[in-house]
Amino acid sequence: MENCAILALADGSVFRGRSIGAEGTQCGELVFNTAMTGYQEILTDPSYAKQIVTLTYPHIGNTGVNTLDIESNGVHVAGLVIRDYPQAYSSWRAEQSLSDYLKAHKIICISDIDTREITRRLRTHGSQNACLMAGENPDERQAIAQARAHPSMVGQKLASDISQTSISPWSGAGIWESRDNRYPLQQDSKYHVIAYDFGIKHNILRLLAHHGCRVTLVPADTPAQAVLDLNPDGVFLANGPGDPQPLETQIEAIKQFITKKIPLFGICLGQQLLGLASNARTIKMKHGHHGANHPVLDLDTGKVIITSQNHGFAVDEASLPENVRATHRSLFDGTLQGIAFTDAPIFAFQGHPEASPGPRDGEALFARFVDLMRQHKTNHSKA
Repeated sequence: MENCAILALADGSVFRGRSIGAEGTQCGELVFNTAMTGYQEILTDPSYAKQIVTLTYPHIGNTGVNTLDIESNGVHVAGLVIRDYPQAYSSWRAEQSLSDYLKAHKIICISDIDTREITRRLRTHGSQNACLMAGENPDERQAIAQARAHPSMVGQKLASDISQTSISPWSGAGIWESRDNRYPLQQDSKYHVIAYDFGIKHNILRLLAHHGCRVTLVPADTPAQAVLDLNPDGVFLANGPGDPQPLETQIEAIKQFITKKIPLFGICLGQQLLGLASNARTIKMKHGHHGANHPVLDLDTGKVIITSQNHGFAVDEASLPENVRATHRSLFDGTLQGIAFTDAPIFAFQGHPEASPGPRDGEALFARFVDLMRQHKTNHSKA
């Protein structure tokens, strides 16, 4: 007999459906993602740690899962909410069903519920905590109580929890073949990039390597001096989960990089940390940006790019200091999407230019980072 599952929101709403994942109970911040493809990449994006993801596209699981489309070392979502799970999957790349994959990773998933209603609630009232409960007789009252008792995402220091624990070079071994080799590895690595692992995705590393970078990964709490001792040409500040404000160690390290005017490139959480290190403020968004169809205006060129997004916090543009300018802005809600320093080779982007899933419009930002390192290296060789 198929198991039952319930999704209980902190506002007291309860949705009953069918369990297609693991049994048990799990709480988290409930968010919605509007991407039409890439459910496996979404599941393995570390930025979704402690979040229950509702996918607005109705049919999920059609193509199964495989070992190539993962974006990290495991599944990071707290739970998954979908409308319809097909009885069969079909893809020449598939290795197992989504249901078996979720069970193997102990992830609770509820299907056969109205994801449109959930999305409307979140858009109207904002993201809120929820509880997924799967088994023979899930208790609605207990699930609501657990959802209400679950801590807010505000103040949660999560990047260190999912980061790697040692400094190591990245070779791409075992995962380079993903994405049908669309990012061929450059044999001549001209630049040494130190990448902070706040929850970094594989496709970020592929793109850095594709643009001629030799990448060394460091843990989230690595001090600035330990990075400087590695003699980097540039420092990359990765995406990651949680609230940026409690990450005091990381903010202090970034301040030292800013002082030394080392080329810096941040995305997502990396932009937020860079903003805080420059004495700007961050804010918790109403329901965040989660999807692969977000239009962003490039303020320098006037062009619009379509981007992949996954964040619940943002830098307050009004708080930017004089030496930091806005470079990109969301056409959905006007929130800040990009910043650049006017007195240093430092910039950041709030969206995910590496996509996976999503459009590739923002990939030029990686080439911009390489160009800043080239100019910095040239200037220092002349000095």
